[in-house]
Amino acid sequence: MDKKIKIAIIGVGGISGCHIDNYKKNPDVELYAFCDIDEAKLKMKGQMHGITRLYTDVDTMLAELPEIDAVSVCTWNSQHAPCTIKALDAGKDVICEKPMSINVEDAMKMKEAAERNGKILMLGFVRRYGRDCRIMKDLEKEGDFGDIYYTKARYIRRRGNPGGWFANKEMSGGGCLIDLGVHVIDYVRYVMGCPKPISVYGATFDKLGNKGAAEGEWQASSSGGGICNVEDLAVAIVRFDNGAVLNIETSFELNGESPTDNSIQIFGTKSGAILQDGIKIYSDIGGHMINTTLCEPSSADFSEMFTSEINHFVDCVKNQKQPISTAEDGVLLMKILMGIYESAKTGHEVILD
Repeated sequence: MDKKIKIAIIGVGGISGCHIDNYKKNPDVELYAFCDIDEAKLKMKGQMHGITRLYTDVDTMLAELPEIDAVSVCTWNSQHAPCTIKALDAGKDVICEKPMSINVEDAMKMKEAAERNGKILMLGFVRRYGRDCRIMKDLEKEGDFGDIYYTKARYIRRRGNPGGWFANKEMSGGGCLIDLGVHVIDYVRYVMGCPKPISVYGATFDKLGNKGAAEGEWQASSSGGGICNVEDLAVAIVRFDNGAVLNIETSFELNGESPTDNSIQIFGTKSGAILQDGIKIYSDIGGHMINTTLCEPSSADFSEMFTSEINHFVDCVKNQKQPISTAEDGVLLMKILMGIYESAKTGHEVILD
């Protein structure tokens, strides 16, 4: 594809800015059209970015602009599936923000739509595109960890409920687990080599409600009707078919010491690692315990992750190749998330298909 790739954005709320800004920096892209049901926000974003093709209806945009090549779906979670399927059925390649949907059934329909139309469906698992993750994958591929058999991941906010649609289960599908936990669950699974999840056991808590996001935390740009009916804490164990186990903790609200804790620990038979403000490796040399830090920068950078992710999507569209984060990955993550919610409801382990 020699011509510039025409990109449309569906949903111009908060996260869309990370897509828009990076599309504008990519020389292979023409940012072409915006779509959002909030007309005032739509016009404001159009004026901000010089976009005049503005639509409040997805079907109308897709019908009137057949020249669009690809679409970013940045709506609230409950609209991921309908908007993605419409774009795929219109012959567009799609990157859809995480989580894939709000249930496994819709995720499967999205995957089937991509296959039916022979189009790309890339999932916005942005943590895969960070500097830290690239280093961890290099170490894993070289066998430096040995057999990774246990992992721990935390995405904790002390006061970080984004409010708005994030707090409305009908729109979001859930709280901290589906919004934050999805990031670190996917990260760990990816670093381990993408084993298949086979069972989950979890618990969720709704004890603190919405105390409001602390300064610097993400806040919703769309209203959720003033409702807060999602979990503020989730904990779970995930088992994989290679015998490995993941222990996950995530919160919107938690009475703990740290304002945030976004840490991942990997334990292998040769070495282990902790990712928290960079990577530290723990191993033995000559029978002695050794702690190693990298000489190069190894911490995750939010802006850099999105630049890498969007550039990868553009490259996949341009050269029609499979993305790093596939529709199959999205479906498996939805099975994990929905399994944890089911386990929390029943109090029992859930066996995944």
